[in-house]
Amino acid sequence: MQQREPAAPDDDVVEVLMQQHGVIHNLFDEVRASGAEDRQDAFSRLVRMLAVHETAEEMIVHPLARSAVPGGSGVVDDRLTEEASAKEMLSRLESLDPGAPDFLPLLDDLRLAVLTHARAEERYEFVKLRESTDAATRTRLATALKAAEAVAPTHPHPGINTPTENLVAGPVAAVVDRVRDAMRRANADAP
Repeated sequence: MQQREPAAPDDDVVEVLMQQHGVIHNLFDEVRASGAEDRQDAFSRLVRMLAVHETAEEMIVHPLARSAVPGGSGVVDDRLTEEASAKEMLSRLESLDPGAPDFLPLLDDLRLAVLTHARAEERYEFVKLRESTDAATRTRLATALKAAEAVAPTHPHPGINTPTENLVAGPVAAVVDRVRDAMRRANADAP
């Protein structure tokens, strides 16, 4: 087992991911607490955060965990199953108006699934990844994670879960998502 060296929060992939889990938790609370007119904006930020976060994990973190963590393939397969389910729920939520009567109950279901998934990642993947890698590796992973996030799709794409699928379909999905986001912003700003 490797010694845990201290690293700055932005320089350690595990710390970056744990911080993002906190942001996701807070965004769920913000969406839930928002009034009808502010809920769409808060939800859009949550969707973007979840989509980018999961894509980057699928491309950067899970492949290393498969090989570096004892029992890593099983751990990652379990996380991918959870992520696929959450992507499906998130896609359904995106198709609803945030003021629809079934929006908040489905949001609560998604929140439970995502936060349960995050706890499982932290306990079964991140802790073991930290134990089985050195600080320099985690710093390289943090840099790679940030690069993956910069080009990741901003909306969920169920069925795209592996590094290969993300490399092949991800860039096209990201461009489409970012154009769609820009069009929505332009339409929202139009008189």
